[in-house]
Amino acid sequence: MPPPGAPAEELLIARFHSHARRLFWSALVLIAVFGGTAYLYGNLPAPFEDWMLLGAAALAVLLLVVVPYIAWLSRTVTITTRRVIVRQGLGATRRRELSHARGYSIAVRRSILQRMWGAGTITLSNGVDAPLRLANIPQVTLVHETLADQIEVSQILAHRDAQSGTDTFSGADAFSDT
Repeated sequence: MPPPGAPAEELLIARFHSHARRLFWSALVLIAVFGGTAYLYGNLPAPFEDWMLLGAAALAVLLLVVVPYIAWLSRTVTITTRRVIVRQGLGATRRRELSHARGYSIAVRRSILQRMWGAGTITLSNGVDAPLRLANIPQVTLVHETLADQIEVSQILAHRDAQSGTDTFSGADAFSDT
């Protein structure tokens, strides 16, 4: 812990994506497309040609494998010692932040499938802003404990600094997410 009145440096705790089980069907489609293409290549009936088969296979892989993978990859959750940051999008990004120092409630919901995979959905609500929903978080119990610990530490530091009469969060952020 920093001494009273000293600004606390913002450190990266975790950065992750939602659980990769979303990509299960994409993986099956990829296997089926490659298997079907290998089987049918050179064995097509008369009106069809091999370039048509390859074009259809490429289109199926693009739409059913690459696009879901990029969509999964474009949503990132970052937990630092000061805040939770959710970034979504590739070109134009949407970003939401929730500060640990303000405090928030943590709700965890786990369906049967999420329990099987060790995942869950966390909803963070501070009572002022719209709730921040983190869907299909891997190792949800570990993330829940980490968030609860960060809230507690931030509250202790804020209370201690309020008692000493200094402002910890003055100045620019030490962490920048690019």
